This record gives sequence, structure tokens and C-alpha cells, in this order.
Amino acid sequence: MSKLLVSFHLNQLGEPREYRPPAERVIEGDIVCRNWDVDSAKDGQVRAGVFESTVGVNHSIKGETWEFCLILSGVVEITEAGQPPVTYKAGDCFIMKPGYIGTWRTIETVRKVWVMA
Repeated sequence: MSKLLVSFHLNQLGEPREYRPPAERVIEGDIVCRNWDVDSAKDGQVRAGVFESTVGVNHSIKGETWEFCLILSGVVEITEAGQPPVTYKAGDCFIMKPGYIGTWRTIETVRKVWVMA
């Protein structure tokens, strides 16, 4: 396989890194997250992978990170501070820009493809 063309084999991601959000960010639920790192470039400044989260609500803070998301399954409601909530489901995509602060509510276990820079 080419080193410059990377395929996402969603049914062959291997073992995920499993973790929980920091306790101070959890608003509701017993959230379990799984992450599969698929690729990175530019000394880790650009990364891509697959993320999954169980039901719950947590504070979402991007800091200096830009993130593109494509929802593969599940339903989430994302609320930027001071803005109305937006619901995303399978097939929807969005970008969270640097400085984003809000909440991430997983309504149904969600799985997404992400690219961060």
C-alpha cells in the first residue's frame, strides 16, 4: 500500500484506546470513549482517526485545535456557548474551530471519523 494514500478500514480498526473524559468535564452519565488513531502527519500536528462515545454529557473545549467530524452512527447534540443546540446524526459532518467551547451530549452511542489540525 502507498505510504501517501491511507484508507480507513472501518471494520478492521484493531484495538482502540479506551478512556473516560476528565471528571471535571463530565456533566452527566458514565461516559466511556474509544479512539482509533488511523494516521498522522506533520510531526503529529495533523491527525485522523475514529472516535466512539457512550451516552452522556460533557464540556467540550477545543483550545487551539481545528477538528472536522463525520458522524458514522449515533446521535449527538452539540451546543456552542451562547448558541442554540445542533443535532447531528449518521451522515452529518461539521467543523469545530479553535476556541470552541460548549457541550457535547451523546444521545445514542456515537461513532465518528475525525481529522484534527
